[in-house]
Amino acid sequence: MNRIAILGSTGSIGTNCLDVIRSQTHEMTVTGLTAHGRWQRLAEQSRIFQPRRVVITDESLADSVDPSAFNEHAVLEFGEEAIPRLASDPETDVVVSAIVGAAGLRGTWAAVAAGKRVALANKETLVVAGPLIRELASRTGAMLIPVDSEHSAIFQALRCGRPSEVRRIVLTASGGPFRGWTQQQLESVTPEAALAHPTWRMGPKITVDSATMMNKALEIIEAKWLFDLDDDQIEIVLHPQSIIHSFVEFIDGSVIAQMSPPDMKLPIQYALTYPDRVEGISPKMDWNQSLNLEIMPPDMDAFPAIRLGFEVARQGGSCGAVLNAANEVAVERFLSQDLSFRDIPRACRAVLEAHQFDPNPSLERLLTFDNWARKETQRWRS
Repeated sequence: MNRIAILGSTGSIGTNCLDVIRSQTHEMTVTGLTAHGRWQRLAEQSRIFQPRRVVITDESLADSVDPSAFNEHAVLEFGEEAIPRLASDPETDVVVSAIVGAAGLRGTWAAVAAGKRVALANKETLVVAGPLIRELASRTGAMLIPVDSEHSAIFQALRCGRPSEVRRIVLTASGGPFRGWTQQQLESVTPEAALAHPTWRMGPKITVDSATMMNKALEIIEAKWLFDLDDDQIEIVLHPQSIIHSFVEFIDGSVIAQMSPPDMKLPIQYALTYPDRVEGISPKMDWNQSLNLEIMPPDMDAFPAIRLGFEVARQGGSCGAVLNAANEVAVERFLSQDLSFRDIPRACRAVLEAHQFDPNPSLERLLTFDNWARKETQRWRS
């Protein structure tokens, strides 16, 4: 039986993961759940799934949370320092890393250090510390299985050939709500418009990343480290229907794609059951209906975040930590109407160009860069 801990169980990935587990109770059980502030939802989850450990990372809630709302057998802990303890619990087999942003790095690191299977939904872990995570996993025997639909698609398609036979991978993007917009049109985008994604239902930060296409920039960097690729082996295309989740082109010209309706339960389930496939609850393709699938190149002038992603993947070192931190703060400022939509990639580039590049930073140094970039982006003005 897979004994599963979910870091970030009240978010979109976490709740979808629990739906998968509910459908596979004969094979899966929950050992731990975490949330930052939505403790009532976390308490409800604990009563349903009966984990042994529950963590609320917002310590300021310690005096206001009702412990009796949680399942009676759970150990309730507060504070971020409890996350590594839960992630490395010897009675947990699989850790789902679903905490959004750089905050998810701490738990992922602990799970990898403990040699766990990590279902990785937190792309920032590899963006910030890709080489260090890969080296740690090679020493501990930890397995990283992607949960992002695009990287899960690549992970599945790569099983059709050897690494030496891969010419390139192609990550697909829906294009978000502003596909086809001009640079001038994008100057007036509001937070409400950016949060209205046409295909996926996600948290606000990830939804804005999809609108700016910064999510693709981060996925480019993640793919480089996850699949051990050269920079010129990664490409991006727009695919509005979100049916083709990404594809791999091999040296003989064969292209293997993974296709399914846009629903996160499928890649989550695959990460939990790999290398097996089992019956699941995600929607299936209806091949009796007409279907048009479009593929087109992205406009990197209108969406300069994509170009940033390729540049950071090529440079490596401290650049990923700086880009990720700058983007997180810029998105927060946009949502509070303190920056314009187009200012998000502008701020990220300015902070990247201002930082003192380190080609081989330690984890401690990366965290220093993260903190510096957040402060720089907070005071940046266009």
